[in-house]
Amino acid sequence: MSVAGKQPPPAPLERPGSLLVPTWTKTGIALLYDEVSENAYDIRLKLTKEVLTIQKQDVVCVSGSDHSANHRTVTLRRQPVGGLGLSIKNVESATHEEVVHLLRNAGDEVTITVQYLREAPSFLKLPLGSPGPSSDHSSGTSSPLFDSGLHLNGNSTNTAPSSPSSPIANEPKYEKRWLDALSVPLSMARISRYKTGTDKLRSNAFEVLALDGVSTGILQFYTAQESADWLRAMSTNISDLTLQNMKMANKCCSPSDQVIHMGWVNERLEGTDSSQLYKFKFLALKGSSFYIFSTPPVSTLDWVRAEKIYNLCEVLFKIHKLWLADDCWLQANLYLGIHQDFDLEDQRPYCFSVLVGHGKSHYFNVELGSELAVWEKSFQRAIFLEVQRTGSKTYMCSWQGDTLCFTVDFALGFTCFDSKTKNVLWRFKFSQLKGSSDDGKTRVKLLFQNLDTKQIETKELEFQDLTAVLHCIHSFIAAKVASVDPIFIDSQSIARKYMYSN
Repeated sequence: MSVAGKQPPPAPLERPGSLLVPTWTKTGIALLYDEVSENAYDIRLKLTKEVLTIQKQDVVCVSGSDHSANHRTVTLRRQPVGGLGLSIKNVESATHEEVVHLLRNAGDEVTITVQYLREAPSFLKLPLGSPGPSSDHSSGTSSPLFDSGLHLNGNSTNTAPSSPSSPIANEPKYEKRWLDALSVPLSMARISRYKTGTDKLRSNAFEVLALDGVSTGILQFYTAQESADWLRAMSTNISDLTLQNMKMANKCCSPSDQVIHMGWVNERLEGTDSSQLYKFKFLALKGSSFYIFSTPPVSTLDWVRAEKIYNLCEVLFKIHKLWLADDCWLQANLYLGIHQDFDLEDQRPYCFSVLVGHGKSHYFNVELGSELAVWEKSFQRAIFLEVQRTGSKTYMCSWQGDTLCFTVDFALGFTCFDSKTKNVLWRFKFSQLKGSSDDGKTRVKLLFQNLDTKQIETKELEFQDLTAVLHCIHSFIAAKVASVDPIFIDSQSIARKYMYSN
């Protein structure tokens, strides 16, 4: 296999280690990146178990008289050249950008309410990009609410306007403070490091979207390590909340219909121009089925509204890509045995597919290697439970004009019998299956070893959905091995092998 000429995707953000990570509570400085204006503004993030809060700085009156007494109304006329002739220093009940937009589109005459300050606070006199004296910024970029403002007349100034010389008793004092601007609930929230629908990775940045679609905007960090730490912390808290939701849902479900795992992924879609497109999907493993949703199920009725529902015995989970580092993909591919389809190559590092009936498949990507490990383990567990719960699956088939029934049984192995007379034509244990081949359409050859003669017997059958039957055989054999030697099955986990031994 050659990977020459391919640009490898970014290396994983996380270090290998235990999958059990404690719930995070964090506070720190970051940037809010505006993709339209390409500007980044200082914010502070506060992460708790259930909520991510974004704080922006504002100027507040901390002492002195009621500042509302110093309000006055001013009417300005726009000049033919140069605009209104003012600078935006601070505003109330709106953002800096909103006020600028209103003034630009307000017409030739504008009436505004302003507040008189006997002496402008020192941080309002600072030039654009300078932090205030009470700021705990970790960079030299200031928030748009508190910089020297957009000078609508095209001129800038670093000095405050003159004020009357008469003293004012109990002069108010102002300070910059971090105030809550947006709170995003983390329950059923999703994270994306990529520009919407593309393979383009944001540099040290990601976006958090709540269940109702409310977005934090693009959160940008000063270093890759900061970005990785915050990404892990938020992912951990989201996973913990998802686990709580699963436990609540399972209280209303029978033991045979429990939720094994669920969460957000990105599904790769094929556009009309064959370009790669990704869309958020919510996956769930519940009872006997694998569900694909466009939005998470929040009530019992939502489970019947899934976009796709597949029987777990008839799907096959496959890891496609798991990047260890930029320069060791080939070695990892050989060592871990990861399957790679060149027609599915893209720049996203943590990819898996779920193969379903009639040769179709769904191709997914997750943000972290630890998430990939959890999905792999969860699919294994869900399929094994369903095989043990079901016990056997029977499919209609034919051979040389005869209508037959083919049964895969957890205890007995393989049985083929006449659909009319019910007479058993042949039966073999799982251990007797020595190989198989198929034409990729409807026909399969199963090679069994006769226990008495030690000779190989070939059995040929035709199925309407051969893929589903082959996946079912794989599921039953894997479940049988797991019941005999669970340590062996766990040792075959590709993602867990990466997490523990890289």
